[in-house]
Amino acid sequence: MKKSLVLAMAMALGVTASAYAANPFSDVPAGHWAYDSISKLAAAGIIEGYGDDTFRGDRLMTRYEMAQIVAKALAKGANVDKLAAEFADELDALGVRVAALEKKSDNVKITGQFRYHYAHTKINPKGGNKTSDHSNALRSRIWFTGQVNDNWNYVGMLQNVQDLTDNDKNETTDFQRAYLEGRLGGMHVVAGRHDFQLGDANLYDTRMDGIKVSYGNKVKVGAYYGKPADFDEGYLKFNDKNEVRYSKFWGANVGYDSGKLFVNAAYDKFQDAVDNADNDVDGFKDNGVWSVQAGYRFGKATVDAIYLKSNVDAIYKGEKASTKGVVATVTYGSAEAAKVGSWGFVGKYYNQGAGTFIAHTMNGEAMDFVNEGFKGYSLAGYVTVAKNMVAGLEWYDLKGKESNDKEKTLWSQMVVTF
Repeated sequence: MKKSLVLAMAMALGVTASAYAANPFSDVPAGHWAYDSISKLAAAGIIEGYGDDTFRGDRLMTRYEMAQIVAKALAKGANVDKLAAEFADELDALGVRVAALEKKSDNVKITGQFRYHYAHTKINPKGGNKTSDHSNALRSRIWFTGQVNDNWNYVGMLQNVQDLTDNDKNETTDFQRAYLEGRLGGMHVVAGRHDFQLGDANLYDTRMDGIKVSYGNKVKVGAYYGKPADFDEGYLKFNDKNEVRYSKFWGANVGYDSGKLFVNAAYDKFQDAVDNADNDVDGFKDNGVWSVQAGYRFGKATVDAIYLKSNVDAIYKGEKASTKGVVATVTYGSAEAAKVGSWGFVGKYYNQGAGTFIAHTMNGEAMDFVNEGFKGYSLAGYVTVAKNMVAGLEWYDLKGKESNDKEKTLWSQMVVTF
């Protein structure tokens, strides 16, 4: 969307600059020249992004796409007569459907994702027998985003998983996300059960029950408090027996992002760990993790690295285990769901000690090494094979830092968004 068009549409709707408008698009930072207008137009249901929560304002729209925006603006009572005249043919093709239905439906936005995956893992314990395992599943997610007011949205997510690994007809359906998101003063706030990452997703990458706040643009500070909320799959399993859960966690970070160079420093505290018999967990009861990350973007490529240090007292087979971690990442390009033929590549090197990963939801089997740490690498490639259909292939080669047990995983997937 052109700069003049965004501002003209905002003025036609009586939109004025507001520091309190909720921004739903990840590629429109708070300091962007059109941030306030875009946020307001999105909140009003006039403009929408893509399934990956991006706006892509530098992309040229088709006349039909622009006509849809004009139709929604007309339904809101905006004075866009000149635009309506320009797109008269396209609006005629849309007919009263837009004018009649968008008024009723634009308060709640429904999006979804459908994913099929197949994975094969080879397990080679040192001094033991080689084994293999595989997984095969369908996962559907339906997202509901409801506008509360100009500054706040409610978001919920329903998930269904069909495990096709065997003939047991294993299936689960649950309501996995429920949270409010918006702005309070100059702060961005998310409260409820929501997606949550720490340590660039290498320390924690799943859900939390609680609140997180952030403030700033280039220099940003953030904090959170809550409870880890996704141990359904047995995170922190020690020796395949004791499942460890932390009762609460909190933390804070400060970062800087110039658009090319970005840095971040954080402290995260996991507290009151108990095992599946409600016994305290020696050494891992409280886990404080310091982390420092730095990266640089140039062209289509990004390189970054993160250093983590845990204070757990990790003992593996009578010997003290490493509690330091380093993860380096190289990214090139991206598979954009709306752009057929677009592709991306991600390569990662891992050397993470015990306590530096709490919920590592990579598609490799890192959590099998939680009580000793792991090292290795992963390679992943993604390509958009049709509009809103992205295929991916990932390879993980990991081994325990103390045991040298090896696990190799080949993961394949097809993700459809709508």
